[in-house]
Amino acid sequence: MSIPYWKYKKTIVPNNIKIVHQNDFNNALLDGYTDEKYFRLYHSLKTIGSTILTGYNIKTAQLCDIELIADIINKSYEYLSVTIEQILSYTETEVYDSDLWVVVFDRNNNTPVGCGLADYDSNTKEGILEWIQVIPEYRKKKIGQLIVNTLLVRISKRADFATVSGKIESAACPEMLYRKCGFIGNDIWHILRAK
Repeated sequence: MSIPYWKYKKTIVPNNIKIVHQNDFNNALLDGYTDEKYFRLYHSLKTIGSTILTGYNIKTAQLCDIELIADIINKSYEYLSVTIEQILSYTETEVYDSDLWVVVFDRNNNTPVGCGLADYDSNTKEGILEWIQVIPEYRKKKIGQLIVNTLLVRISKRADFATVSGKIESAACPEMLYRKCGFIGNDIWHILRAK
């Protein structure tokens, strides 16, 4: 499955899109379609790394931080943007867990530099990392590892495992971050869109 089970149950794939696992993919499927590749990785939650960074504070996000979270996400992408309403709508899902939303601040100037949003599906006992963002000027400082490891520790208190997925051809190279934090797997999904 290319997405968490709770999303899979609710998603209707449009007629102009095909979702194909790497094992079932061949180049003939590209006739008339564009291809975006996504990874999906797994974490057993048995061993979680520790990241201690001086100069940064990580705090549990509150509903009053929704605008701040949307701003961090929008600063983190060149070709993607989210609205405050969109982020707020995530708090109304069956998998929302307020303890699994965090924001990181630069202690020197109290600037918000990153955020992490994760979900918990009590039906499958799955923790799901959704939005792990660090604004570009603060990347390569291990802030992403701090966010991921903090969320994994919190997820491990109730989940049996954690997953994460993302676009393979991304400038931020998120797959490397997750692998550094103990995620494993080689699951690749192709999202084929009709031209």
